Amino acid sequence: MSESTTGGKQNRSGEHADLVTQIDRARQSLRGTVSGLSDEEARRRTTVSDLCLGGLIKHVTAVEQMWANFLAEGRSALPDFDSLTEADWARHAEQFRMMPGETLDALLAGYDVSNRRFDTLIATQPDLDTTIALPDSPFFTEQHWTVRRVLLHVVLDTAQHAGHADIIREALDGKRSTG
Repeated sequence: MSESTTGGKQNRSGEHADLVTQIDRARQSLRGTVSGLSDEEARRRTTVSDLCLGGLIKHVTAVEQMWANFLAEGRSALPDFDSLTEADWARHAEQFRMMPGETLDALLAGYDVSNRRFDTLIATQPDLDTTIALPDSPFFTEQHWTVRRVLLHVVLDTAQHAGHADIIREALDGKRSTG
């Protein structure tokens, strides 16, 4: 990987730049899908699932925050999945719903903060091959993830939910963020 430094910031090329470009595109797609919506519209469910547009913003924010914490603090930043209670799982389910009193503007502002932190952590990683131990969990079959794997996971999660958001938005008012 080649990189240069300009004004204290690393400018990377190659794989790192490609992955960062992909996460930026997925984020832009998701943001574009909620553009111009009221809080009520962002809270509305348009499918049989609990998903709503505001809830998807909350979820991708929580995912980025969790993986940023993992990059910064290691395995201790991830929950002990075996000890999660029903209340913990209920709080997790609330990530997919926009609760009364939450506003789309506030959710997007929180997403912006999360994006900046995640991007900074990714930019300061010396090598995408750096490995970080994962906690024991039924969700991980590996013992370690590379920084690359974390970045890919966030890219894929964001892109997947941007697709969900596009379907919800189209059902809401006929608008699509793509094509």
